[in-house]
Amino acid sequence: MEAVVELVAGCYEQIVFGYRIQTTEKEWTSVPDFTHHAHTACLSAVAANERFIATGSKDETIQLYDMKKRTEHGTLLHHDGTITCLEFYGNSHLLSGGEDGLICIWKTKKWECLKSIKAHKGQVSSLSVHPSGKLALSVGTDKTLRTWNLIDGRSAFIKNIKQNAHIVMWSPTGEKYVVVINNNMDIYNLETAAVTGIISNPKRISAIRFVTNSIVAVAGDEETVRLYDIDSEQCLCEFRAHDNRVKALYSFEVEDVSVLVSASNDGFIKMWKLNIEQMHGSPALLCEVNTAARLTCLAVWQPRSQENPSNPGMQATSSQAVGDADKPTKTKKVKVDSTEEVIVEESNTSATKRAMEGTKKKTKKKQKTQ
Repeated sequence: MEAVVELVAGCYEQIVFGYRIQTTEKEWTSVPDFTHHAHTACLSAVAANERFIATGSKDETIQLYDMKKRTEHGTLLHHDGTITCLEFYGNSHLLSGGEDGLICIWKTKKWECLKSIKAHKGQVSSLSVHPSGKLALSVGTDKTLRTWNLIDGRSAFIKNIKQNAHIVMWSPTGEKYVVVINNNMDIYNLETAAVTGIISNPKRISAIRFVTNSIVAVAGDEETVRLYDIDSEQCLCEFRAHDNRVKALYSFEVEDVSVLVSASNDGFIKMWKLNIEQMHGSPALLCEVNTAARLTCLAVWQPRSQENPSNPGMQATSSQAVGDADKPTKTKKVKVDSTEEVIVEESNTSATKRAMEGTKKKTKKKQKTQ
């Protein structure tokens, strides 16, 4: 049976693109599914879960799309500044970070803002949710790495890193995490919260993505993508992926095939087949799409139930920019309590461990992001 995979990308031209990928044993092909003038400024972030796609922009809004009904679902308004990062946790919650230093936790059932945290003195550059849903990491322009207890929305640990990191990401199992500062990728162990290794990329790192628990795909301000083993700190392979710098990466598995997706300023989205057992050779190109736009962000919509959704409303269009956007079918102005300044700071990992261990006792009393 054909798998349902949809590439979703945003660009400087304020457009969000959707391409349905048709997979067969012989070849993978792309079919334009939708283009939408989503925002009034360039897109800066995109995220997807099994039902929704969320896009963030410099216009300070988060736009929602229901991929099962194929309709616009509404607008989330709370951040004052660019939406810098978006991440779903399963089907229940969305976390957003912004130029205003806030991290907002949204419940997807009614799209209410459960918590608005003053996370950083500068902007929130990147955030990542632990696979358990109990912890999150964030980095910002205040030169700190912060660990958050998502059960009560408070700081569990603050680490001064002396430089502005721009990417943070958990490994798939949550045993490690990486922090990117310029062209260096610091590897941390959860148990010790200490740096266990450093990988230096030739160019400033623009995007990373875990392919396995130990292999990370890294893109810099160049045309090349590299695959690193964070245990040995060695580069397993590198290949020229695009004609211009790579802006975003994504990885997933479908029909037992490990796939890496790359998006570039050259307008192309490319899908690469990875051989996890033999990573020393260049991956095979499965499919490519020319959006004719300057791409900025990338996600993959992949519903767990591999059934083709109905497609009323969002009809396939060309990859060129469309005209004026239709008004959203729903627009939500979400009222929340005043933001909370988190000042808890501890100098060791005990707080992080308590956040993980103590959640079992608190789940009946406090709202979980799980």
